[in-house]
Amino acid sequence: MNRIGLVPNWAKENTKSVVEQVSSFFGERGVKLLIAEEKEENGVGLKVKEKELREWKDKVDIVLVIGGDGTILGVARLLAGLDIPILGINVGHKGFLAEIEAQELFPFLHKILDDEYEINNRMMLKTSVFRDGQKVADRLAFNDVVVSRGPFSRIIKLDTFVNNDFLESYPGDGLIVSSPTGSTGYSLSAGGPIVNPQLNLLLITPICPHKLYSRSVIVSDKEKIRLIVRSRQAEVFLTVDGQIGFSLKGDDEVIVRKAEDEVQLVSFADNSFYKLLQRKLKVT
Repeated sequence: MNRIGLVPNWAKENTKSVVEQVSSFFGERGVKLLIAEEKEENGVGLKVKEKELREWKDKVDIVLVIGGDGTILGVARLLAGLDIPILGINVGHKGFLAEIEAQELFPFLHKILDDEYEINNRMMLKTSVFRDGQKVADRLAFNDVVVSRGPFSRIIKLDTFVNNDFLESYPGDGLIVSSPTGSTGYSLSAGGPIVNPQLNLLLITPICPHKLYSRSVIVSDKEKIRLIVRSRQAEVFLTVDGQIGFSLKGDDEVIVRKAEDEVQLVSFADNSFYKLLQRKLKVT
């Protein structure tokens, strides 16, 4: 381990202290550290240019992200497909995507130095929006894609297809399409199941459906999900990872499928997914 990239979210209270500890630890051991410069807002809560991070492909062996889940989601999208492992250090709240907590830093930094870690490939979602037969947007998501009503809108209606097969017409507040990684996020809050992130699948979860019976649906990662907005008078929005928004119109078609790009997350043998579940969600 010769070169490490560091992406801090300076808006977090304990970030400065963690950056100092990490810099001191690796500096004393002769490891080169690249710290993302503060430049301009890019929509992910970080003051760093996308171009700068993507130029790290041949400059760093691993990237340490200091922040919460939102910070990790933003960096994951920026580094998607570059085969750069990401390790999250949590200084936020729940921090489900972060492998380690700030207070348990040094044992895991030693493991990084000694190459005692694993790399897990996590699938991403590619979302395309079509309007009047023309593609008007392409977005990449790590956690989820949400089509939902605006703050003052009425119930919206979404016709949902798997490939070309009609699944359901959902009236309600919207619909979540999540990756396995995103199953512990918004989808879980909406009543969706917890899915091991090593699986490759897509998860459809309705938000407050106006139906007596409505459950999440799990589909193969080889299939595509099509959502057609059937509400003309309502405000409807597409949101990617809770960070990037796009306004939709009636009859817009949203297609969500597995992306070609993947995210590499660092994990340790001591931290299995199920141990993480117990710790983060207090499952007993």
